[in-house]
Parts: sequence; C-alpha cells; structure tokens
Amino acid sequence: MKRTLDFDLIAARIRGAAYPEVDAVVGIGSGGAVPAALIAFTLGAPLYMARVSYRDADNQPLREAPLTLAAAQLPEEVRRVLLVDDVAVTGKSLEAARAGLEGREVVTLVLKGYADIVLFPEVNTCVHWPWNPPQDPSHP
Repeated sequence: MKRTLDFDLIAARIRGAAYPEVDAVVGIGSGGAVPAALIAFTLGAPLYMARVSYRDADNQPLREAPLTLAAAQLPEEVRRVLLVDDVAVTGKSLEAARAGLEGREVVTLVLKGYADIVLFPEVNTCVHWPWNPPQDPSHP
C-alpha cells in the first residue's frame, strides 16, 4: 500500500528546507522533474534535467545498473549543483547522474530515501506523489 503525501505538506517541506548555495538545480527525470522544478522555483535558480533509467513505476529495477540516457547540459560557469530526485533507494541513480556533473560541487536531495538532504526522512514506505495520476485499482 502506498502512502499519499499531501501537496501542501510537500510544498511546506520544500519551503522550510535548508539549502546550500547553488548555481543550478538538476532534476533526475522523470521522478525528480516536479520536485526539482519546485525547488528551483523556490531558490530562484535555473533548472536543468538529466535522464537516468533504472526503475519502473512500481520501483522495481529494470536493469542491473542505471543507464544515463541524457546528462544535464550545464553552462561551464555552473559550479555548485543541487541534484534532485523523488526517491533514492540505493543511490545508484543519483550516482549515475552525478557522474555527468564531474568537476562540480554536488549536493544531493530527495523527498524520501538516502541523500545529503532528505525532506521526508520519516517516510519508509512507498509513496503516491500528488502529481502522479491515480493508479488503476485493479493493479495496487
């Protein structure tokens, strides 16, 4: 059973978090796209995206290791990056995206799981995010 987190609660955690000084926010798509956009807006920072394929919609690995489909294309002057994903179970997707940010100072952030900054450290179950469509009730 997935826990649903209210959008207002998520927004409050995003607004109340302590962030490092950054030049840009990089989201890992697709799961990190919405959180990264909200955080970039909150910080007034530019947003870039990286695409890493590793898990399916049910959080099951699709392959042995994450596959970077597209690294974030950052301007050279961007030195400090906040790397954002929705969930980090093993940290493998974060590490794959971080590899494309070599030479930059990177701080990781997730809504739940394991990272430098975790906005919902108390949540240890699967989550239904309010920006995702409802699931088919015949497929829990």
